[in-house]
Amino acid sequence: MDRDPGLSVRLKLTLSYAGFLMVAGVLLLAVVWLFLLRYVPDVINTPLPVPDRSDLERAFAPRAAAVLAFLLVFGLVGGWILAGRMLAPLTRITRATRLAAEGSLSHRIQLEGPKDEFRELADAFDTMLARLEADVAEQQRFAANASHELRTPLAITQTLLEVARNDPSRDTGDLVDRLQFVNTRAIDLTEALLLLSRADRRSFSIEPVDLSLIAEEATETLLPLAEARGVTIETSGEVTRTNGSRALLQQLTTNLVHNAIVHNLPEGGTVWVTTSVQSKGVVLTVENSGEKLSPQTVSTIVEPFQRGTGRIRTNHAGVGLGLAIVKSITQAHDGTLTLTPRATGGLRVTVELPAAPPGGGIMT
Repeated sequence: MDRDPGLSVRLKLTLSYAGFLMVAGVLLLAVVWLFLLRYVPDVINTPLPVPDRSDLERAFAPRAAAVLAFLLVFGLVGGWILAGRMLAPLTRITRATRLAAEGSLSHRIQLEGPKDEFRELADAFDTMLARLEADVAEQQRFAANASHELRTPLAITQTLLEVARNDPSRDTGDLVDRLQFVNTRAIDLTEALLLLSRADRRSFSIEPVDLSLIAEEATETLLPLAEARGVTIETSGEVTRTNGSRALLQQLTTNLVHNAIVHNLPEGGTVWVTTSVQSKGVVLTVENSGEKLSPQTVSTIVEPFQRGTGRIRTNHAGVGLGLAIVKSITQAHDGTLTLTPRATGGLRVTVELPAAPPGGGIMT
C-alpha cells in the first residue's frame, strides 16, 4: 500500500521530549515569576539602592529566555540521542522483517538485554520465523515427494503405451488391466492430496459429531478387509461429542483403522478402537499389534509419503498420505495427535479433540 511520507518515529519522539522539557521549563519559570510578583514590592523606600520589582523583571526576562533556549537545544539533542537508543531494537526488528520478506527465513534477531516490550516482540518474531522456516521446508519436501509419487504412475503409463505401440500383437486386455490399476492409484493419490489441502485450509462446515458412532461406522466398513487379513477388531468406549466436519472426522477414523489393519501381524493380529471423554476433551484411540517400532520411526511416519521406516512399498494400495491426512485433520479441528510405540509391538495413535459445549451447540 502506497502511503504519503511522514515524520519518522525518532523525530516524533525527539520533538515530544523537547516539547515536554520546554513545558516543564516554562512552568518552572512561571512559578519563579509568580513568586517575584507576590513577594517583591513595586518600590522599596530605603536609603540604600535596593532593586525593586521593575528591576528584577528587566533582569529576569532575558535570563528566562536564555534558559528556555538552552532547554530547547538540550531537549532536541538529548531527545534525538535517547530516541535513537530506545528505537535501536526496533531497527533490528525492521531489518529482520525485510530479510524475511525477501525470503531469508533463517535470520534471527536474537535481541539481548532484559525482558521488555521490544525483547518480547523480538522473541515472538524469532519464534514466528522458526515456524515459517519449518513450514516452508515441510512444504518443499511435500512438493518434492508429491511430484515423485505423481510421476511414478505417469511414467508407468507411458512405458506401457510405448510397449503396446512397439508390439501391436500384444494382448490388449492385460495392458488395459495394468493401465486401469495405475490410473486408479493416480486418482487415489490426487484425491488424497485434495483432501489434505482441504484440511489444511479448514474449508469445511462445522456440525455436532459423535466420535463413537464414526468409529463404529469405520470398523464396520473395514471389517471385510480385516477378516481377509486375519485381523480382529475390538471396539469400546462411550459417547464422545465434539464439533467439526463429519466427513473429515470420518476420513480420519477410517485412515487410522485402515492403517492399523494393514500394518499388523501377518496373521492373528488385533486392532483396538476406543473412544473416551476426558477433562480436556474427547479422545479417539486406535491401537494395533505388529512389529516393534522405534521412537525415531514413529516420529517420522506422520510425514507425507512415509511408510514405516521410510519410503517403502507395501502390499497394500496406500498412497503414503494416511497419517499425514490424520495429522492435518486433527490440527484443523484444534486437536492433538500422539503416536506411541507399544511395548509388545505395534502402534498406539491417540487423537484428542475439544469436547462439544454443553447443550450440543455448534462451535464457532
